[in-house]
Amino acid sequence: MARVPFGISRLDSMIGGGAPPGSVVLLAGEVGAGAREFAYTSAVMNGLARADTEQFDLYYGDLDERSQLPEDVRYLSFTASESALLEEMRYTMEFDLVEAGTGPMEFLDLSAEYFQLSQVPTEWYSEQTQSITSLGDDHDRKDVLDALGDYLNDNAEDSLVVIDSITDLLSLGDELHWDDVPMLLKGLKRASNRWGGLILLLVSIDSLSETQLGRLMEATDGAMLFEWASGGSERDRTMVVKQFRGVLSRLEAENIVQFETDITDSGFDISDVRKIR
Repeated sequence: MARVPFGISRLDSMIGGGAPPGSVVLLAGEVGAGAREFAYTSAVMNGLARADTEQFDLYYGDLDERSQLPEDVRYLSFTASESALLEEMRYTMEFDLVEAGTGPMEFLDLSAEYFQLSQVPTEWYSEQTQSITSLGDDHDRKDVLDALGDYLNDNAEDSLVVIDSITDLLSLGDELHWDDVPMLLKGLKRASNRWGGLILLLVSIDSLSETQLGRLMEATDGAMLFEWASGGSERDRTMVVKQFRGVLSRLEAENIVQFETDITDSGFDISDVRKIR
């Protein structure tokens, strides 16, 4: 069975080349613990594989024989512009790597739809907005969920899609109650099964209860938890695959319970594997 690579070389090699096509994967993390860097690296590396095979071989290595690259890489944000995301990616990864990897990437800024009913002044988010909704036509304004759904329906097939972030959706208030979010993810999961490709959902766990996080995890195909672990005088970033259809069984067979991770010039990386002894 073909797999969609995450773009994290060591992880892909351990799970048979990547995620099953059509997977919706939750990247749930404490602030700074690596979830965002994972998403950036995944997007950049999959873009690099199409744009510059020589650099891709240098930073990633050989693709697993079961890996099948997504046709397109798409990065959606509710609150950040393309320029802001690119700047942050350059802080995370080597400049040349980001420039090449984001060349074929499509960014979608949904800040106009996200902020339009809020008290945020229009000038704060509209000046550089590249939105699918016309800001000058009040009769054609969509809410953020309509805009998101329309875009995914037209563009998600066979693509790697990063949605940044579910935390922003949780802040919509009257437009989207918390209980609606797991239902939204269940619908996305069903649609993604038809689209193929891979969808990554960022969410911060700092403002979620264990019950809320559990419900989000249940609504997706896979969930990875990124946390800080204290060891003596140092703090280490760790990642645990909490659930994942077609993937978790491989890790359990190897008695892998936790990954120690690191952020390098080439982005998110797995530095060590903790096994059951």
